[in-house]
Amino acid sequence: MPDSAARGERVLHGIPASRGVCRGRLFVVRPAEVREPPRYAIQPEDVQSEMDRLEAALVLSRQQLRKLKEQVAQALGQQEALLFEAQLMVLEDPVLLEGVRTLVRDSLVNVDHAFATVAQRFVASFAAMQDDYLKERAADVRDATQRVLHNLLNPDEPQDLSEIREPCILVAHDLTPSQTAVLDRQMILGFATDLGSQTSHTAILARAMHLPAVTGLRDATQRLATGDYALLDGFNGLLIVNPTDQTLYQYGQLARQYQVLEERLREVRELPAVTLDGHRITLSANIENPAEADEVVAQGAEGVGLFRTEFLFMERLELPSEEEQFEVYRGLAEKLHPAPVIIRTLDLGGDKMLNYRDQYPERNPFLGWRAIRICLAEPEMFRAQLRAILRAAVTGNVKMMYPMISGIDEVDQANALLEQCKAELEKEGLPFDRDLEVGVMIEIPSAVLTAEAIARRVRFFSIGTNDLVQYSLAADRLNPRIAHLHQPTHPAVVRLIKQTIDAGHAAGIWVGVCGEMAGDPALAALLIGLGADELSVAPPLVPAVKHLIRSLKLSEARQLADFALKEENTGAILEACQELARRADPKLFVARPPAAPDSSGGKP
Repeated sequence: MPDSAARGERVLHGIPASRGVCRGRLFVVRPAEVREPPRYAIQPEDVQSEMDRLEAALVLSRQQLRKLKEQVAQALGQQEALLFEAQLMVLEDPVLLEGVRTLVRDSLVNVDHAFATVAQRFVASFAAMQDDYLKERAADVRDATQRVLHNLLNPDEPQDLSEIREPCILVAHDLTPSQTAVLDRQMILGFATDLGSQTSHTAILARAMHLPAVTGLRDATQRLATGDYALLDGFNGLLIVNPTDQTLYQYGQLARQYQVLEERLREVRELPAVTLDGHRITLSANIENPAEADEVVAQGAEGVGLFRTEFLFMERLELPSEEEQFEVYRGLAEKLHPAPVIIRTLDLGGDKMLNYRDQYPERNPFLGWRAIRICLAEPEMFRAQLRAILRAAVTGNVKMMYPMISGIDEVDQANALLEQCKAELEKEGLPFDRDLEVGVMIEIPSAVLTAEAIARRVRFFSIGTNDLVQYSLAADRLNPRIAHLHQPTHPAVVRLIKQTIDAGHAAGIWVGVCGEMAGDPALAALLIGLGADELSVAPPLVPAVKHLIRSLKLSEARQLADFALKEENTGAILEACQELARRADPKLFVARPPAAPDSSGGKP
């Protein structure tokens, strides 16, 4: 063990991406220098030979990706192997390839320069997306196109990591799927990356490999060196470099406490989410892929409170057909029947993903063309999804909700299109659910202020707290400079949630909450006190939230809500939420990181 006292303990704060704790030497992979292919002129008769070079690089890249897919399928399972399907589709994309051919033919430039130029546009279009999950898919495009470019320039040189020869914590700027997939799992103790989130490929694969991971460390690769000794805390998002003996001892104790906690959580997974005084809460799960259905059941959720359909559009470079969507929705509904499945209609960010030829820049994508606005502007695309959902609802307990509703006009337009789809299906003789339960997500303050009118047009509300906080406080939750302003216990947010719940109940409809706020046991108590009927959280968080609910009295939660609605201080509300949760369920909070200074310059 290194001389920690002499070198000093340092704590870097990131995003907890995969649960667990490990310690060992670091292996740091710094960002590779991007090598821009030189541009040079070619002759018209050279165009075909340049195209032949591109085809050879594409063939080699496809072979490499198929091999990686097979390796991952054998090591981790078929679901994780699907990560490479998107990359293979990138290599078949006609817009990308025709763009390269056109640039070579019309400008008479070398193909590697042309490919790099067109590929950069593709990566930029994905990276500009504001949805966390969709933005992470830029890694697919970047990884695939960089592989082709590498094979154009250096077809005989290996591209993947191969230097790791002993167990270590891998620290990288941003691990690509192909880099992560070929790593020797016996040599990797955990992952830590500068970039990424809980939905990044590194996080997904780390969870599949049951390895701790921390993402969003910002500049760890620049501050650390291979050989440094560190402790990685995937529960709390910490990378502790040169941990002291005291820190190591505390984490040893915490590891045992985590183990006891996990055993306690397993005991409640099959039990209902009922408070000590008999109040029933529906506890659902948020998922973005049908393969997660098994996890919904395993974690004890009562169904799906949010099924994100974006993966159907993101994992391909053409629109999915009605039949393709129908099969996915039907399969999920049948697998979870009789549990409910709430399907959210397409919720893309303010970008041009649906039409690569339209590169109109948006100054503020958060306030731009996204979600229901895209669907209403692209009625044929929206119609295919509505028809697929209506048909799938016959086979299971399916509900549907529209995202990013700002007022009644959007609800009326969407419902009118839904009725048209019903009439079409009736005429065609196809079975469908005539009484499909339709709701909306409440994520914009204007929707809250018109919630009474909206409630008369739908059957339920689902409050998207992430965006509601963001839009209410004008605080970009992805911007580290103002992360401290993104406070779900801000008095304005608390009152907006209460106003939404009251409007829904007054109209006789139920109100759920999805987003990070529902998945925090302390804040879940506040939501219950405010009157939420359903909480929908990420599957791994279901047991902890359920344990809290079963340790809580509704009367206590209501007292907390009354206090929060009168309190003017954000911090005081948060402190009261945490105090109630700890008092009601102290066992849930026994595992805490040891007190340590934040030497990372603040949490991202």
